[in-house]
Amino acid sequence: MGEYWGVKKWAYRCAFVLLSLVALFIYLLPLEFGEGRWPGPDLIVAFAFAWVLRRPSYVPILLIGPVFLIADFMLVRPPGLWAALCVLGIEFLRRREGRSRDIPFPVEWAMISAVLLGLAVIYRVLLSVFLVQQASFGLVILQQLSTLFIYPLVVFISTSVMGVTKITAAEAEVLGFSR
Repeated sequence: MGEYWGVKKWAYRCAFVLLSLVALFIYLLPLEFGEGRWPGPDLIVAFAFAWVLRRPSYVPILLIGPVFLIADFMLVRPPGLWAALCVLGIEFLRRREGRSRDIPFPVEWAMISAVLLGLAVIYRVLLSVFLVQQASFGLVILQQLSTLFIYPLVVFISTSVMGVTKITAAEAEVLGFSR
């Protein structure tokens, strides 16, 4: 059982890295459709948030930190700032995983919304403090909203297609997770 669990865990970790690379590839494609376009969602954040609330061991900090840092470099953001904030947000959610196992999805979605919008506000404030040029506030909010709107689909894909389900109480006891 232990060997199977280790292989499965590493397979999902590799799947997360592959999903992140595919998302980065899509972000870097020159798909401009006009001036007033709606900014796309941050799929890496959505998948990381969904997975950390279902299987925290699939997205360890030593994996998500470099993934988000590479995304910062590839998307020409201030290196490490969004990565650090996302790591803090994911660790915040990881600490609540035990209590969030039995909550209904709308409550989970509200919690994700609060964390994501909080990260966006902190990111914007820090960019302002250091006088870094940034996108308009409206575009930032639209991107966060599109990430929130896509979150239910990400959860559906994660649970139904990829099999990243929430840990049951019996599994938590066997794996040594506590509430």
